[in-house]
Amino acid sequence: MNGEAAFVVLVVVVGLVIRQQLRTRPVRRIGSLIVPGVLGVAGIALGVLSVVKDHSLTALPVILLVVSLAVAAGFGAVRARTVRVWRDPQGVVLRKGTAATTGLWLASVGVHLGLGLWIDHVAGAGVLGTVSLYAYLAIGLGTQNLLVRSRAAAL
Repeated sequence: MNGEAAFVVLVVVVGLVIRQQLRTRPVRRIGSLIVPGVLGVAGIALGVLSVVKDHSLTALPVILLVVSLAVAAGFGAVRARTVRVWRDPQGVVLRKGTAATTGLWLASVGVHLGLGLWIDHVAGAGVLGTVSLYAYLAIGLGTQNLLVRSRAAAL
């Protein structure tokens, strides 16, 4: 996939994730981890491994990649606090993202793109930072969903 097509796919994926966040939906035990799992597998299989097999990496890009994923977890933890969680009259626990959730998603993706450019610059691999967005989304969304589930369990 060329760079332009990869960018379009990434924009669509990020858009779908953000759109899903703004819908009122039940808090699920397992379902909230399926999308992060799929994104994580895609990030590793389609992205990171495809770059690593063709380029040897030094320690710095690997460290930056780990930092990027830690930043994703941090954003996920902050976003989890912006998601409304409540019990409806039938006793179903519901969730819905807010404008702050959307803003934090956009900021998070922007931060990743900046880190991705830095990773690509020091790696000389050209796309490691870009393709790691799937793993970044998986870590951030997984962290957010686990913390929202924790809040829901407390209701």
